[in-house]
Amino acid sequence: MAASPTPTNVLEVRDIHTDIGQFHILDGVSVEVPEGSITVLLGRNGAGKTTTLKSIIGLTPPHSGAVALRGREIQGEPAYRIAARGIGYVPEHRAIFRDLSVEENLRIAERKPGDLSRRGDFIFDLFPDLKRLIKLPGGNLSGGQQQMLAVARALVPENELLLIDEPSEGLAPVIIEQMMEAIRQLSAHTTVLLVEQNFIMASQLADRYTIIETGRSVKSGRMADLVKDEETITRYLGAT
Repeated sequence: MAASPTPTNVLEVRDIHTDIGQFHILDGVSVEVPEGSITVLLGRNGAGKTTTLKSIIGLTPPHSGAVALRGREIQGEPAYRIAARGIGYVPEHRAIFRDLSVEENLRIAERKPGDLSRRGDFIFDLFPDLKRLIKLPGGNLSGGQQQMLAVARALVPENELLLIDEPSEGLAPVIIEQMMEAIRQLSAHTTVLLVEQNFIMASQLADRYTIIETGRSVKSGRMADLVKDEETITRYLGAT
């Protein structure tokens, strides 16, 4: 029987170092994100997970190391150009436009005219609440609906990689379940790199993981192996 082919990496982050002001935040982070996977960045608060996503998208550019999208290095490019290469970004705390309607929040995310029309059915199948609330201002949505809108906005252009920062933060358990199911469904179309503090959610969603500890990646592998490794979970995540 022939061996299965090795998945192609959509994203490779190689030994990046990132400063924010006078603070050295990342001190050697490496991550591989295979095509079609959900890969999660794990670690305690302040470990550097969010900065890793911002370094990939160009908001806090690394001063050394490499970020490659399908083998092409993109570090040092402005964030708008990196996004245009097919990377969507869902920031922590949602960052929606509260005074704009759901429809306006989505429409301003278009990369090409007509993106929302082309992608609308896909987006509203994932998040039917947004279709019902299409004319409502973003600030009038519940926390869970705002998180749905933040993810939906990144889906308006046809991105091949989606970076999602803490999608379960502050959400009720029933909304977390809805968000998990939506991420599972969209991962059939878009490779996902996720930051998630909720280990139970991460373990149920992700195919692969990278653990970051004080600005360095310290361990990577298959999530199926990590969930059985209580020593690693306790040492780096403080959970069992």
